[in-house]
Amino acid sequence: MKKILEVARRDYIETVKTKTFLIGVLILPVLMAVGMIVPAKLMKKSFEGPMEDRHLAVLNLAEQITPELISAFTDYNKSNPQRKIIPELHKSASGKTDNKAQELKEKVRSGELDGFLLIEPEVVEGEGRGYLYTKSMSDFEFSHRVVRLLNNAVTNSRYRLNGLSPELIGRLGRWVSVEDVDLSAEKEKARDKIAMTMVPFFFMFLLFFGIFATSQGLMMSVIEEKSSRVIEVLLAAVSPFQLMAGKILGQTAVGLTLVVLYATGAIMVAARYGMADLLTGGLLAYFLVYFILGFLLIAGFLAAVGSTCNEIKEAQNLMGPVMLILMVPFFTWMYLVQHPTGTLAVVLSYIPPITPMVMILRIAARPDLPLLEIIASLLLAVSVPAVMWAAAKVFRTGVLMYGKSPTPRELLRWLRYG
Repeated sequence: MKKILEVARRDYIETVKTKTFLIGVLILPVLMAVGMIVPAKLMKKSFEGPMEDRHLAVLNLAEQITPELISAFTDYNKSNPQRKIIPELHKSASGKTDNKAQELKEKVRSGELDGFLLIEPEVVEGEGRGYLYTKSMSDFEFSHRVVRLLNNAVTNSRYRLNGLSPELIGRLGRWVSVEDVDLSAEKEKARDKIAMTMVPFFFMFLLFFGIFATSQGLMMSVIEEKSSRVIEVLLAAVSPFQLMAGKILGQTAVGLTLVVLYATGAIMVAARYGMADLLTGGLLAYFLVYFILGFLLIAGFLAAVGSTCNEIKEAQNLMGPVMLILMVPFFTWMYLVQHPTGTLAVVLSYIPPITPMVMILRIAARPDLPLLEIIASLLLAVSVPAVMWAAAKVFRTGVLMYGKSPTPRELLRWLRYG
C-alpha cells in the first residue's frame, strides 16, 4: 500500500505542476463562461439592439388586407423606432405580375432592397401564402418579424370581414402571465425554467469533464512513459499492479481537485443569482460518489488501453467506440431532464459507463427520485473491481510489450493466463 500511495503522490504532483493543468484550471471556466454569456448577449442584441432600417418591397395581390398591412407595419415601427422595417407597396399592371416580381427580386439581389414580400390573393379566405425573398437566409430575426406582421394583418382582415373587432379580440385573447414556482425545495420559490433545466446539465457536464478529461490524461501518461522506456525504470521499484493502482489513485485526486475548484466557482455563481439552495448537501454527496465510481471504472479501462498502445494514434482509434457510448447522455439530456423517471432514463441508468452521468442528471432534475433506484444504480460499484481486475491483467502484460498492438484474441489470452 505504501508503494501505491507513493506512486499516486508522484503522479498527482507531476500532473498539477504542469502548465497544461494550470492553464486548464484557469482558462476552461473562462471559456465556458464566454461560451454561454457571449452568445446570449449577442442574441439579445440581435432581437433588441439598434439596427439599420430595413427596406421591404411588398407586392400585395390580396388588396383587401392593404389597410391592415399598413397599420401593422406602422404600429411596429412606432414601437421599435431603432429597428424599423420600411414597407414599399407595389402594384403590377394587369397580367404583368411576373415581370414586377422579377424586377423586385433583382433589386434584392443587387442590395437595393433588404427583402421582397409577395402575397397571393387567396391569403384571407383561401389557401394562399406569402413568399419572402431575401439575399441572406440566415437573417432569422428579419424574416420572423415580417412573417409575424403579415399574419397579424391577415388575421385582422379576417376579423373585420366577419364583423369582429380586432381590438376586442385582442383584449379577450390577451395572455395571462404565469410565474413558475418550485416546490422541490423546503421553501417554495419562483424559478427561471431555463436556469432550472441547465442545472442538471451542468452537473452532468462537470462529472463528464472531471472523469474523462483526467482519465484520458492517465492513458496518455502511460503511453508516453511506455514509449520513452521510463516505465521500465518504475517497474524496477514497484509491481505492475502497484504502478497502475498508484496512477489511478493519483489521477483520481487530480480529478477531485478540478471538480472541487469548478464546483466552488459554480456555488459562488449560484449564490450570486439566488440559486444556491439548489445545491443541496445530498446532491453534492451523490455527485462525489458517482464521480469516484465513474472515474475508477473509466480510468481502469483507459489504463489498460494505454498499456497496449505504443502511440497516441493507436489509442485514439480504440477510444472511438468508447466516446460514442459516453456521449449518449449528451444526446438525450434534454429528454431525460423532462422525463427523469421515464423508461429511457431508467434503462440508461444501468449501463455502467454512463450510469454516473445519467444518475446525477436525474437526481439534479428530480431530487425526490426513488431511493431504491439510486441504490440500484450504485451497484455500479460491483463492476469496478471486475474492471480493475481485468485492467490489471492487461496492464501487467501490455506495459512491457512493444511493436504491434495485441489482437482481441491475444487480450483474451492475457485475461485468462496473465
